[in-house]
Amino acid sequence: MALPGIRSRWYPETLRKRIEAITIVREKITFTEGDGIDVIREHAAQKSSVFFIDPPYTAAGKKAGSRLYTHNQLDHERLFEECKRIKGNFLMTYDNCPDLIALATRHGFQTRTVSMKNTHHATMTELLVGSDLSWV
Repeated sequence: MALPGIRSRWYPETLRKRIEAITIVREKITFTEGDGIDVIREHAAQKSSVFFIDPPYTAAGKKAGSRLYTHNQLDHERLFEECKRIKGNFLMTYDNCPDLIALATRHGFQTRTVSMKNTHHATMTELLVGSDLSWV
């Protein structure tokens, strides 16, 4: 049985293409189930480690993360503090809002916005956060 979130958010063709793209680099990717902050701490000193961080969108009073995820409690300030210790690179995604831009700026991170479509196909922007986003 497919998960409702996958069925509601991705078209089958898009999902197929993304899975096929992942198979090309699958030997270089590790997925870890657990506390993401613990994983960051464990690998932050390794310059070869790269993190994609997609926390539940519960910062700045947002509710989407609470609705979508069972495990949605997160100290966002603590997450940003831990990301400052990452010696490699990371990309974090968040809702685009002034409070999160301020949080990222306060921790010395760069921000950029990217266009996306939500589940209702409305175009909106999402916030990218990282230590070096010159590639965006």
